Amino acid sequence: MSTATVKACSLGRKIYLNAHRFSRAIAFVIMLWGCTAPGFNASNVAWKTYINNRYGFEFPYPSNWNALPPPDNDDGIAFVSPQKSSVVIRAWAGNRLPESASPDAKITVNPNFKTAQGIPGVMVVEVGQQVSSMTLTITQGQVKYYWQGRSQSQDFTDYYRFFYYIAQQYKVPQ
Repeated sequence: MSTATVKACSLGRKIYLNAHRFSRAIAFVIMLWGCTAPGFNASNVAWKTYINNRYGFEFPYPSNWNALPPPDNDDGIAFVSPQKSSVVIRAWAGNRLPESASPDAKITVNPNFKTAQGIPGVMVVEVGQQVSSMTLTITQGQVKYYWQGRSQSQDFTDYYRFFYYIAQQYKVPQ
């Protein structure tokens, strides 16, 4: 391998690493910006409540949002903003596999979020180049409950507090 080839590979690696660090920094700034964005005022929205017949979870959604057809197994629902079809809130649930069925898959994640109902869960915010999302996961007994807010990344800061509010209001049967 020639010196020129080694230098080119080294330069390419540096560019890749710097681009990777830069994209992480942008994601971090977007998340912080969402935390400091003007407050979301829930009283300015007319709300309805979705209640899932199969799993019993519920959450509020704006009354003017459109429901997508639910799956045949009735495990969840999705609502789409009437202003931007790329803004979606959805929730679903599913039965967990018994722990003995997957002995090598014991991953423990400590809760980092608590709903207004007092139920702990795991909140994950993913900021992508095109799409960003906020996903709440709650495990109760043998059921895993999920709630998600999703939008185009350039709009995510506008919806961050809105998504967070709905996630806080998410309820599961006790």
